[in-house]
Formats: sequence, C-alpha cells, structure tokens
Amino acid sequence: MGSRDVEAGSKQEDEDRMIIDHNNVIYRRMWSSMGPNRYNGAYYYSIEIVDRIIPNVKTDYNWMTINVQGAGCDHMIVFIHNNKNPEHYEWLSQFKDLVLVCGVPETVPKVEHLGRAIYVPLSINVSEVEQYRTEKTKDTAFAGRRSKGKGLPRDIDYLQGLPRNALLRRMAEYKKIYAVGRTAIEARVLGCEILPYDPRYPDVDRWEVIDNLEAAKILQEELDR
Repeated sequence: MGSRDVEAGSKQEDEDRMIIDHNNVIYRRMWSSMGPNRYNGAYYYSIEIVDRIIPNVKTDYNWMTINVQGAGCDHMIVFIHNNKNPEHYEWLSQFKDLVLVCGVPETVPKVEHLGRAIYVPLSINVSEVEQYRTEKTKDTAFAGRRSKGKGLPRDIDYLQGLPRNALLRRMAEYKKIYAVGRTAIEARVLGCEILPYDPRYPDVDRWEVIDNLEAAKILQEELDR
C-alpha cells in the first residue's frame, strides 16, 4: 500500500482503505484553533464526502478528504479544496499514485504534476439544504469570509463565522446572495439569486445544483476510465 504517516483519528475500512478526514487528530488540533474560520467549506464538504460519496464509490484507493499535512500515503484519492492557492498541496509530492479531485476545472492543470488530476463538480446534500427553505424577508447578503467580500456594498448583511445549519437558516431569508462554490449551490437550492463577486468566477450559472450521490457516480466513472 505504500508508506504511511498517519496519526489516530482517521478511519480504517474493512477492506484496508485508509480515510484521512476531518476527524484526523492533526486536523482536529488545527481546527480547534481556527476560531470562527473553523466553520469553512472544506470542513463541511469533507463530512459529506465521508458520509455520502465514499460509501458509493468502489475502489481500493485510500482517501484524503481534507488537507492534513503530516498525514498521507501512496495510492490515495485527494480532494482539492483550495482552488485559489493549490500550492498548499505541494507536500503531497512525496507520495505516489495519487488521484486529485478538483471541484472546478481551472484547478486541474495546477495540480496535475502531483498525480492524475480529474474534475468532479462540487456537490451538496440537496435534500438536507431544501429543508431550510423559507419565506424571503430580506434583500441581499454576502456569505463567506469577510476578507473575501472586500469591495462589496457596505449596506448589505455579511454572514460569516456561522456553523453550517445556522448559515443555511440565515441565507434562506435573503432574496440575493453573493456567494461562490458550494455556498452558491446551497443558496440556489434555497431559492436565492446568486450574485458574482469573485473575478475568477463571473458566470454564476457555473454553480449547477449537483447532489453528492450524483457526484459519486461521476467520480466512479472517472476512476473506471
């Protein structure tokens, strides 16, 4: 299976697959010191990957669902979350036979020197998010880290540092949401109009609603190629 440097806290599957995720002790130490930023997209996506994608993909690969420097192995599927700074994954160059799953196609060429890079669209748990739909009583908000919303109107609301369930509950009240990535997909399911703010992603239609289970099928097809 290759060399390993994995601390307790990752999961061991019956078929001897290693899953390095948000429960890894290295990540938990870091997560506990992040303050409000601990409630980030990578963390919540990792939870859904473990619960809804991995069980629906047949493979003998190991898994890394979140960036945990200091934990890794050969023959591993790695989910790339940081599309703005993919160089944060350079430490993976010590491992062999990696599959790097990118949520936006622009990241694929940036990490393909580390292994086989593939595009699997970002996905969410659609039925879970739908439960938060409610009447729209507010106009416009930005959802994400305040530092990423620089230059936006000052008179809008800023939703940040919230656990996922609280964020979904708040977003559902707004008619319009400045958001990108999975947050934008969630806002779309909540019935919000998505507004662009990141110059990398001017077309909001790119944030298509895809369920985790559909993403699992796409990933399976890519692995079977």
